[in-house]
Amino acid sequence: MTEEPAAAESDPFPNDSLSAALGRRAIELPPEQVELLDGYARALWDWNEKLNLTRHTTYDKFVGRDVVDALAVQPHIGFGDRVIDVGTGGGVPGVILKIVRPDLEMILTDTVGKKARAVEDIVRRIGLAARVHHGRAEDVLAVRKAETLVVRAVAPLEKLLAWFAPLQQAFDRMLVIKGPGWIDERYAARQKRLLKNWQLRNVDEWPLPGTDGRSVLLELKRSRD
Repeated sequence: MTEEPAAAESDPFPNDSLSAALGRRAIELPPEQVELLDGYARALWDWNEKLNLTRHTTYDKFVGRDVVDALAVQPHIGFGDRVIDVGTGGGVPGVILKIVRPDLEMILTDTVGKKARAVEDIVRRIGLAARVHHGRAEDVLAVRKAETLVVRAVAPLEKLLAWFAPLQQAFDRMLVIKGPGWIDERYAARQKRLLKNWQLRNVDEWPLPGTDGRSVLLELKRSRD
C-alpha cells in the first residue's frame, strides 16, 4: 500500500481511545478483536516513526479509514478463504481483515523489503497468524492458488488488470478499494481493452471521511464467456 507523506494536522480527539473511535461509528467488535486492533495500531505507529507506513496516526483516522475499509471488504470474502493482500504497506487491509476474520488464511505481500520486515514485526508483536511475503503477489499465485486478492492504494485499474490477467485461473476474485476517481480508471482500462476478459462490479460504497466523495469496493472476476 502506498501512502502519501505524513502531514502534521491537529487532532480533534487528543484524548481518544480505540473504543471511543469505534463507538462514534457504531462499530461493535468482540473485546479480543478490539485489543488486537489496538495493539496493531500502536505497533504500526511505533514503526511509522522510523518508516513512512501510514498517514492515519490517530484513532479517529485509523478507524474512519482503515477499519471501515476492511469491514467493508470482509462480507465479500468466503469462510476460510486464502487471501492475498497485494502491496500491504503497513498491513491494511490484510492485518485488520485477519483480526476480524480469524478463519481466513492471510498472506501479506509487499515488494519493499523495509515494509515487509516492518509488517512481519508487527504481526509477530500482536501474535497474529498471518504470513508475510517480501515480493510480488504474482509470485505467490504462481505456486499456490488463492480465493481472494485484496487491494488498496496500490495502482490504477489498468495496471492491476495487466499484472493479474495472466494469473486469472489462480484466484476467484479481486476486491479493490478505490476512491471517487475509479470511474476514470475504468474508462482508461476500457479504452485499452483491458476489461474484455473480466467482470467488474461495484459491490459497495461508503463516505470518504473529510471529503464529499465516496470510497467504492470493486469486485473483479474472470469472464465466463
